[in-house]
Amino acid sequence: MDQFRNAQEQLLISAAHADIDENILRILMEPQRVISVSIPVVLDNGNTKLFQGYRSQYNNARGPFKGGIRYHPDVTLSEVKALSMWMAWKCAVAELPFGGGKGGVIVDPKQLSNGELERLSRGYIRSIASFIGPDLDVPAPDVNTNSQIMAWMRDEYEKSVGKQAPAVITGKPVEFGGIHGREQATALGGIFVLQQALNVLKIREKTVAVQGIGNVGGHIAKLLEERDYKVVAVSDSKGAIYNPDGLKMAEVWDHKKKTGGVSGTIGSKMMSNDELLELPVSILIPSALENVINEDNANDINAEMVLEMANGPTNVKADTILHEKKIPVIPDILANSGGVCVSHSEWVQNREGSVWSLEKVNRLLGERMQRAFLDVHSFAQEKKITLRTAAQALAVQRVAHAIKLRGY
Repeated sequence: MDQFRNAQEQLLISAAHADIDENILRILMEPQRVISVSIPVVLDNGNTKLFQGYRSQYNNARGPFKGGIRYHPDVTLSEVKALSMWMAWKCAVAELPFGGGKGGVIVDPKQLSNGELERLSRGYIRSIASFIGPDLDVPAPDVNTNSQIMAWMRDEYEKSVGKQAPAVITGKPVEFGGIHGREQATALGGIFVLQQALNVLKIREKTVAVQGIGNVGGHIAKLLEERDYKVVAVSDSKGAIYNPDGLKMAEVWDHKKKTGGVSGTIGSKMMSNDELLELPVSILIPSALENVINEDNANDINAEMVLEMANGPTNVKADTILHEKKIPVIPDILANSGGVCVSHSEWVQNREGSVWSLEKVNRLLGERMQRAFLDVHSFAQEKKITLRTAAQALAVQRVAHAIKLRGY
């Protein structure tokens, strides 16, 4: 099944609990607009190469479209459409005044020079400039894009419209209209949700296993250690390490920097990524790949709670098994929405022409994430459904209500 078909099926499941009109459901089954562009780029050798790019603008009933731009050789239109739908739910569950959008270019950026990468980025923005803007569609970084690419894109958009427009894109460098705290926002948002969940679900122990210490997992492991959680296991693509007495993340980072991997860190036992998932911990945090918790291993999960910091780490069959085992799963569209929450703060900061302190950014992030968890938990209790179904159904309900108010 392709990704967009999967997203549509998820929508149908959650809509059954969202009490929405059939006509509005039909509207939600497809993006409002899909843009397909061809981007000619002059390579360093003088030849011109054509790159294919997309932007899916799923729904803007709640506000401007919002979503990242990814550079990857496997980008497809189906993927971009699905991600734009999921972004709408992520924004709605966090009560942000944004709709859902997503962009992508079919390219392996590692094969491009810095100059070629800049020309591609500027060309992509020129091709969609008429369809984006602070009040229309606000892109951001995603897979293989970063703050420098966002800076090029902001600059190119401003050249196209002939005026300053810092709020057109988020995820920019702090020196060029970005916001303090964006780098760790997704991880910190997950911690705020986790703390609220532990209180509500009355889980007392604080032992944690983190699968995947990339950008998000690395930050969350460090932040949890600082808050007196016992991080007993972490992993990267090469393997996992475990110490029941707790790892010292500074030593793990030092070892990884020297050797290229976490395996072999002094005082730890080596294991596979699969074995890490089955450890008897209070909190399991998959923060790397999709579908790592599935029907083959769900019965062996021994955590008291799963906090999804990766996108889609638990498949549908595993979700059912974990529910039967009474292991709550904090779903990705709630747990990892801290990034888009701080992106909203950057957008507001740019529109105000102000500079926010890190303290203000983090305080607002905490308030939003904790409130979002309580809303989802309350909805789940009312409807007697899982937290995942509740998160998506609540988001669908909010988007549908906005459509109804607009009188589509």
